[in-house]
Amino acid sequence: ETSGVCHFAYDDEETCIAEVRYLLSLLPQNNRENPPRVEPTDAVDRRSDILLDLVPADGNRPYDMAKVIEEIVDDGEYLEVHERWARNIICALARLDGQVVGIVANQPQTLAGVLDIEASEKAARFVQMCDAFNIPIVTFLDVPGFLPGVDQEHGGIIRHGAKLLYAYCNATVPRISLILRKAYGGAYIVMDSQSIGADLTYAWPTNEIAVMGAEGAAGVIFRRQIAEAEDPEAMRARMVKEYKSELMHPYYAAERGLVDDVIDPTETREVLIRSLAMLQTKHADLPSRKHGNPPQ
Repeated sequence: ETSGVCHFAYDDEETCIAEVRYLLSLLPQNNRENPPRVEPTDAVDRRSDILLDLVPADGNRPYDMAKVIEEIVDDGEYLEVHERWARNIICALARLDGQVVGIVANQPQTLAGVLDIEASEKAARFVQMCDAFNIPIVTFLDVPGFLPGVDQEHGGIIRHGAKLLYAYCNATVPRISLILRKAYGGAYIVMDSQSIGADLTYAWPTNEIAVMGAEGAAGVIFRRQIAEAEDPEAMRARMVKEYKSELMHPYYAAERGLVDDVIDPTETREVLIRSLAMLQTKHADLPSRKHGNPPQ
């Protein structure tokens, strides 16, 4: 919970051994093999209507990302890594149509899902592990940005955030990202955005990709108009509404090529499975060098 040194903790030996067996069933024997695939019992085209109720359209309302993951993966089963540490991000191993995938997802229930130093390190380590063992990576985004504050700045949030950026850029496994609601600022970029090499990027109709929220952006862009208005609050509300309608509507990202498609949330499982099948033969070579130069 404090240091993130231990990945798993259990109350008794029997449970621990059972979970070790489950973990091994998700990993290949070595880095030259693919993860073991099992015959799926969950239908590929299973619709998930409950997702429409799980994720509120209002970006300020929290929800449990774990329930979203449960609804999408095979039989609702997944193994979360570092469950008790940096809870504002979820890293988990699961299966989609019997194929093992690594899932990285913001958790809006904790710190609104922001990225901070610990979350960045946790996710970067997990992405590297998935890449080392040929496990495709699926990223669920609902991130309002990096956590502000003197402690984060003095702790080197930019340096630690760059570790996650480096991990994604260095990964050669299939990479798919899905934007559920908001994706703001630099945190959106480092969470496997299309601009850093995601193979496929999807979004739900509630997506908002921007530098910041409409309220903050309007206050900066239209500062002069708001200050000079007879009724500043009314002008601010008008500018926020105008900014949202022009730059933050659901299909803005698709029009600008930031996402490949805007999908129906109820069909998320099928879209991800079809995409993984398409990327199954992906091959990427890293530059010839002794080793990379990752941020420390």
